[in-house]
Formats: sequence, C-alpha cells, structure tokens
Amino acid sequence: MSAPESRFVRACKALPVDRTPVWFMRQAGRYMPEYRAVRKKNSLIEICKDPQLAAEVTITAAEILNVDAAIIFADLLLPLEVMGLPFRFSAGEGPVIETPIRTAADVARLRIDSAADLGYVAEAVGVVARHFGSKLPVIGFCGAPFTLASYMIEGGGSRHYIHTKKLMYSQPEVFDELLGKLVSVTAHYAAEQVRAGADVIQVFDSWVGCLSPHDYRRHVLPRTTELVQKLKTTRVPVIYFGTDSATLLSTMKETGADVIGLDWRIPLDEGWAQLGGRGAIQGNLDPVLLFSGWAQIESRAREVLDRAAGRPGHIFNLGHGILPETPVQNVKDLAAFVQQYSATTSAVSANE
Repeated sequence: MSAPESRFVRACKALPVDRTPVWFMRQAGRYMPEYRAVRKKNSLIEICKDPQLAAEVTITAAEILNVDAAIIFADLLLPLEVMGLPFRFSAGEGPVIETPIRTAADVARLRIDSAADLGYVAEAVGVVARHFGSKLPVIGFCGAPFTLASYMIEGGGSRHYIHTKKLMYSQPEVFDELLGKLVSVTAHYAAEQVRAGADVIQVFDSWVGCLSPHDYRRHVLPRTTELVQKLKTTRVPVIYFGTDSATLLSTMKETGADVIGLDWRIPLDEGWAQLGGRGAIQGNLDPVLLFSGWAQIESRAREVLDRAAGRPGHIFNLGHGILPETPVQNVKDLAAFVQQYSATTSAVSANE
C-alpha cells in the first residue's frame, strides 16, 4: 500500500476526515486532450498492456484534476483474454467477443490458470504507487462476476441480456460455474494489484441493474460475496459499485464490501438509509450534469454533499464514469468545489 492513512482510505473505512475525498470514475479518458494524444499513437489495449503508458495516463489525469485518488488505467475485460476468450474493440460498438459463451462445454473450456499473465496491470500500479508515494492513494479494480459473465455470454454490450438470463434461468449450475471461474481469476488479478501498491480495490458491476432483487440474491450474490471476501483478505477496503442498482443496495451490502457506490438514480441519503446507515458510501452526481453551466453543477454538487451531511464515510464521485466530450474545466472545478465546500462544512460540524 502506498497511502494507507490518506483521507480517501480513511473515508473508505468510515473514519472521520478533514474534508470529503473526491475522485471520478473514468477520470483518464477521451474527454481529456492528454489522453487523446496518447491514443493517437496507441490502441486502448496497447496502453493497458504497457505499464509505463498505463501509469502515465493514470498519473496525468489525477494530477490535472487534483483529485484525492488515482485509479489505475485498465480495461474491465482484460481477464477474458487469459481465460481463453479473446475480444476486440470495434469503432462505435465497444468490445466484441467473436465466440461468446453459450453452453456448458464453452464454460468448461475456460482457463483459470493464467491469471498471472495479467501482471502488466499490477506492474502499472507499482509505477503509479512509487510516483505518488504517500501523497496519493491508488485504486485498483476488477469487474464483478455477473458483469464479466454477461459480456462473455452476450458477446458485447446488451440492452436486454437475453442470452445471459437464458443461461442463468435454464442452466443455473452452468451459470454458477462460469461465475466461479471468474471469481478465481479476478480475485488473483486484484490481489496482485494490492501487492503492487493499490490501497483500495473497486469492483465494477456495470450491468447488475438488469436483475430483479430475487435473481440477484439467488444467482449473483453468493459468488460476488465470495469475490469480495477474497479481496478483503488483502486487508484493503473494497468498493462495490453497480449501475441502476437502487433496488439491490441492501443486498449488495451483504457482500461485506466496505463501500457501496451509488449511481445518480437515488438520492444519496436515501441510498445510505437503505444500507442501514452503516459503512461508507460513494457517489453520486449525474455525469451528464458536467455538460451544464457552472451554477447548475455547483448547486447539484452541494446538494449531494448536504445529503451526506458531513457524516464519516462519504466519498464524492459521479454516478458513473466521465463521458466523452465533457468539458475538462468543469471536472477540475467540481473537484475543487467539493474539496473547499466540504472542508468548510467539516469544520462547522467539528465545532458544533
């Protein structure tokens, strides 16, 4: 670990801090000219697989935005390749998996013995951790079993997850075997990031909101809990984030994750109440607000902070990643506002 006593790590543990820490999902991305310059010469996968390049874009974004944590630049789907399921990125389409997983035989063929081949991500984490030292914590991450499985089964993104749910409903034991294999690979992958210097691990469950609470509890919660518990043996906080997950929050908390990330579809205080007011929470400004004028952004960011009410355990973030074309200045100004406003409110709370 590089910065275990940082305000970000303390907030993940729901300990008091002097102000609310802030970072942004996808803070290194296409909205930033410095990242676009790197992408002109390298594909997304080339950047991911070059530890120096991945570290460079991670560090550059964190320093430009002056945020309270740096999240390693990597792609959610990297573990698929070492499991024997190659993928590519198609312009305008996102990731494409040519031979999706549809049968028990497909699942049986998946490998779980090559997670060490993802070591280039841990190497990049190490470069970032050494660069920042104790000044800034580093976030490692992995995909959650359900979200990775849905990519593998659908062959890419999806609106209705027909193939995923068909396998889940008709062959639950095969679906569970797939999730189990993903837990095996991603747990090793994320633990290596911690060994290289990551202070926190975030688990992204981008597609979990397509499930009913019943289906989440029956088919997904056991394996996701298994992953979170394995990650907790690394002794760093675990953040669990899902989109469109307002109906799942209390069940997601059962995984044992230290922090639950909220998207923008539920007010922050209501989401925290669903979690019993326990543990830490991350979120949750709508990323599209960053295309608005500053008065609107400031007003809505203040609302999020006021809903948190200065209680220990709030990490400010968007309700999803920064979108392409987002004005960089708005992101920088938002980070600065959160830091300044929360420092003032924290001082008031401390004196009351």
